[in-house]
Amino acid sequence: MIALLIGGAVSLVFTLLLTPVFIRLFHKLGWGQFIRDDGPKSHHTKRGTATMGGIVLILGSVLGYFVGHLVARDTLTLSGLLVLFMMVGLGVVGFLDDFMKVRNQRSLGLGGWAKILGQVVVGAIFAVLALSFPNPNTGLTPGSAAISGIRDIPWLDFMFFGSIIGGGLFLIWTVLITVSTSNGVNVADGLDGLATGASILAIASYIFIGFWQFNQSCFSVRLDESTRSACYTVANPLDLAVVAACICGGLIGFLWWNTSPAQIFLGDTGSLGLGGALAALAILSRTELLLVLIGGLFLVVTGSVILQRAYFKITKGKRIFLMSPLHHHFELKGWAEVTVVVRFWIIAGLFVAAGVGVFYLEWISRTS
Repeated sequence: MIALLIGGAVSLVFTLLLTPVFIRLFHKLGWGQFIRDDGPKSHHTKRGTATMGGIVLILGSVLGYFVGHLVARDTLTLSGLLVLFMMVGLGVVGFLDDFMKVRNQRSLGLGGWAKILGQVVVGAIFAVLALSFPNPNTGLTPGSAAISGIRDIPWLDFMFFGSIIGGGLFLIWTVLITVSTSNGVNVADGLDGLATGASILAIASYIFIGFWQFNQSCFSVRLDESTRSACYTVANPLDLAVVAACICGGLIGFLWWNTSPAQIFLGDTGSLGLGGALAALAILSRTELLLVLIGGLFLVVTGSVILQRAYFKITKGKRIFLMSPLHHHFELKGWAEVTVVVRFWIIAGLFVAAGVGVFYLEWISRTS
């Protein structure tokens, strides 16, 4: 608990107080946002706004995590470090994309396949590490939990198929979740504060999930016999709550400067990093299927892009939305940017509440 509170507070203070310093630095370096000519006309005034704000967020989250453990004198865990690895790794992929955009002053950085390749590599390394280092106290690796967050689904219990086939399936599954989630957050990062606020809600749910799984851990000596049938074999769930709190603290401080009118953008550095952290938290807590709800807003906006493109090709030029992703459609319908953002936050919050509710109801069904 001390590590969680200290870590979250340090991350929040870091991004809240030091983001203006990074804004000035990024302006000096010429790291200003490039705006597409075919985007909403109201966005053209944002040209030159500092970007790559994900650097500030990632630094604050990592610093908060280590300081929290140092002050609390807690042992670092592989689970917590893996979440940070995914966040930093995909943040590097996003940074390369952002840097190429600002250097070339065009909206295209890394090619689409090059970006996906980077996500695949980071996700694959994450999967291998998650399966390679068992906890000395339980013998459990973060990637080989025998019980998934939504249980009785054999194909999610990868170790059921043996170490070789199961490990391969886990790697493929991890890469799929990583690419999908990181791109989903990236697509949602189109309006001031939209992805930041939605990510706060989504990642905050893992503070609750981590605490709950810790209290109901199969390895806990305090577990009541009446609820042992519903226990979790998740590795280091409490530390997953700690790292989630650190990221949330950093996001809240960053949102102060990222809200409309934004003085700094997340950039792909931040959006891909956040998507990676969200994917890692879901994978390590074995709640991957709950991402459909917890990350529901990201699924909706990404789905709007896929639907728009498919319909455009099928009908040879017709469109469902005025512009995709979906938030731009409502902008072109005359909604103020702040209105779109706040209403999308509300939708994101409802999705997250539904996801956490399903998580709790699944546990209740096990104890009844």
